[in-house]
Amino acid sequence: MSLITPDFGLIVWMTLIFGIVFFILAKWGFPMITNSVAKRADRINDSIRMAKEAEERLKNLAEEQKNLIEQTKAEQSRILKKAAESRDAMIENAKAQAHEEAAKIIAKAQTEISAEKESALRDIRRQVALLSVGVAEKVLRKKLSDENEQRELVNKFVDEMTSADKEL
Repeated sequence: MSLITPDFGLIVWMTLIFGIVFFILAKWGFPMITNSVAKRADRINDSIRMAKEAEERLKNLAEEQKNLIEQTKAEQSRILKKAAESRDAMIENAKAQAHEEAAKIIAKAQTEISAEKESALRDIRRQVALLSVGVAEKVLRKKLSDENEQRELVNKFVDEMTSADKEL
């Protein structure tokens, strides 16, 4: 047997073994290999598709985040504006209440001052009247110590009273 030229029997047996191995591989091996490759290709395609979807979702999330930030800023501005308006309204309210309270206090003080003034005037008039009566009494006692002078004074008062009644 030569190494370069094989015998006819060897070729037949090699062909037969090659056919059996090829048949076994074709029946069970190649379908498994092609299924594995197909599954791997499907997984790769699914991964690529999911990566594209994830990228698209990230873009959408970035846009949503941008919109939410804008909405939040607008809401913040609105709340700050509303708070400033509320603060201004409260200040105006407090000023109005302070003015009303001051007006009430001033009116009350003026009323009290008027009442005190009237009371003081009445007291002064009463004291003046008492002093006048006291002075008149002293003058009349001194002057009317004589009985004739008393009669003249009484007659004079009676005449004045009658003349006052006639005028009315």
